[in-house]
Amino acid sequence: MSHKKNEDGSILRYSFKNRALLDRALTHSSAANERSTTRQQDNEQLEFLGDSIIGFFISDYLYQKFGHLSEGHLSKIRAHLVSSVNLFKIASELELGEFLHLGKGEEKTGGRKKQALLVDAFEALVAAIYLDGGLNEARQFVLGSFQKDFEALGTGSFYLKDFKSQLQERLQALRLPPAEYSIVSESGPDHRKQFFVELRIRGKRISEGQGETKKSAEQEAARLALASVFDAIDWLS
Repeated sequence: MSHKKNEDGSILRYSFKNRALLDRALTHSSAANERSTTRQQDNEQLEFLGDSIIGFFISDYLYQKFGHLSEGHLSKIRAHLVSSVNLFKIASELELGEFLHLGKGEEKTGGRKKQALLVDAFEALVAAIYLDGGLNEARQFVLGSFQKDFEALGTGSFYLKDFKSQLQERLQALRLPPAEYSIVSESGPDHRKQFFVELRIRGKRISEGQGETKKSAEQEAARLALASVFDAIDWLS
């Protein structure tokens, strides 16, 4: 795929007026550090903004289309849609990996296919479109990117699995042992207690989740682990 295909809108469905924003959205910190003499900016701040923008648009869409569902159900659907696993799928469909600006080290270690880098790039891209074209352009891009998921919701074929089950299936596919969960601390009064759960695979700490119940903390730990398990394959195996 050529850069021309990316520029003419057939992939992004958006043409940038300020190409510097697009370049920044696709620049990983490893590349920016190597180009320090040119003061090249990376996409970390854009990623921060894009994460909030995506969450807002998805929440608004679910409220407008599925307002009859309970808050708990809507929260679970949103959590799945904006999860790193799902954003990785969307970023891969856009083939963002081909356009990333990476440092030599990330290039050698397969950075163009790393889940974390692709998710960061997608979030940064959303922020860049918002800054370049405004709220409506960003909304169209986000909702268009999630169109397949929305169609599945509308036809009833959308099946929401809990994160622990998703992680277990992923680990089985990688021939890794089950995740182990343990409470590392608790805080707050009894009526508003917060639990902190650590998730380990083969004795190595992968993530830590927080929640108002042990179960919700475990789910959060599993959600975070799903975002990093691919990047951790080398040292888990």
